Amino acid sequence: MVAKDRQHGTCPRAVPAQRTKAADGSTIEGVRLNKAIAAAGLCSRRKADAYILAGLVRVDGTVEANPARRILPGEQISVNGKNLAQAQAFSYYLLHKPVQTVCTLRDPQGRPTVLDCLPDAARQIRLYPVGRLDYFSEGLLLLTNDGQLAQRMAHPRYHLPKTYEVLLREKPSATALAAMREGMLLSEGEKLLPVEVELAMTRNGQYQLQMVLRQGVNRQIRRMCRDLNLTILRLKRVAQGPLRLGSLPRGAARELTANEVLALKKAMESTT
Repeated sequence: MVAKDRQHGTCPRAVPAQRTKAADGSTIEGVRLNKAIAAAGLCSRRKADAYILAGLVRVDGTVEANPARRILPGEQISVNGKNLAQAQAFSYYLLHKPVQTVCTLRDPQGRPTVLDCLPDAARQIRLYPVGRLDYFSEGLLLLTNDGQLAQRMAHPRYHLPKTYEVLLREKPSATALAAMREGMLLSEGEKLLPVEVELAMTRNGQYQLQMVLRQGVNRQIRRMCRDLNLTILRLKRVAQGPLRLGSLPRGAARELTANEVLALKKAMESTT
């Protein structure tokens, strides 16, 4: 049975209304313009400031150059000519995917899915996995309803480095490690970028590689090890960009912190 963690689930929250004083002393509700743009899922507040100062943002058709402008319900924001959806709260969950769990929300074969690992509150939201881990791999997997961020993360242009721990049956040769570091040509003909690889011994005396990949080739590590005659005993993703799996138990999920969400968005901007 797939382990479940129900301690970290929280319901999505709407962006809270903020109050400020007008010149006549009356109270105005709303959110700052840069925050409203970020909450719509377009970018971080810092990037929103840049759009605003560049004159690319309009509110109800009028250019607005003040990032602190308060946006009231019903006001339409456009960035570079594109109307934004109303500000909404997005949810971001980090899951420690177990082995023998599929990265889909439903499986026609009845196998456990990543949805089964989420806390009850998160299962009520339409969350989707960002990228995949194969059936026999485990580790960090991000799920979100922020479609724009998910699309950017899945696009090769914005690829974030992913770190894996790979437990092997045999010790890799110096030649095998050099091939990984220099960039391999897979037997199918695909040319790989160089991979950062470090060899270490576990407490049990087994051989473990830490590998950092910077491209999204399907089943890349398994195919690399296959071509180098290395047998994988366990493949675990422990980091993606600024996100870290840490001590999150296998089969458990938690919401990202506000700082983690901000760091993730900044990392995506730095790849442009």
